[in-house]
Amino acid sequence: MENFRKVRTSEEESPLPFPDLPPDVVEMKVKEGSKIRNLMNFAMAQMELKGSRQIVFSGCGRAVTKTITCVEIMKRKLGGLHQVTKVRYKTLLEVWENQDPLPGGPAQNLTVHKNVPSICILLSRDPLDPNQTGYQPPEPRHGLGTQLGEAGEDTSSSSTKGLKRPPPPPREELPTKKLQVQAPDSPRGSGTTDRRPDHHH
Repeated sequence: MENFRKVRTSEEESPLPFPDLPPDVVEMKVKEGSKIRNLMNFAMAQMELKGSRQIVFSGCGRAVTKTITCVEIMKRKLGGLHQVTKVRYKTLLEVWENQDPLPGGPAQNLTVHKNVPSICILLSRDPLDPNQTGYQPPEPRHGLGTQLGEAGEDTSSSSTKGLKRPPPPPREELPTKKLQVQAPDSPRGSGTTDRRPDHHH
């Protein structure tokens, strides 16, 4: 392949894996060389200025990580977005041209079919079916304070319980210490048993 140069790459066209999408839904096709800033400027304009209710981010191969990054940025900026993630495989068609063809012979091109992982993520302001695979509910924004407060109460209550708990452990440790003393020193243990009848007498 050292004499060949990749001249063209095309994706296999396939429908989005989300049912009941509006016909005018915006699909952000993320490429390996796409700039996140440009993608996000366009996507945020669609959601905020044009009032779109749903948007889809898709990418394959090396663009998968960048696709996920765009989704996370939008979720932080807008908040309250329902998410459905679908992972599948797509076929890429790569055309390679021979840079050193035989003299007088036809140009030789190779077409390579590559299966690469692909990800499609739907973000929606409107609720989605929570039972479908890949669904993620909106991340709570205002609930963080209450959750921390509850956690704080739990820790304080557990700490107060912890103050009440220390007395029992020594009681449990005492018999274990007696057992440890009796186990290695069995003669003394028998001596103690001999002394007990003396006390009774």
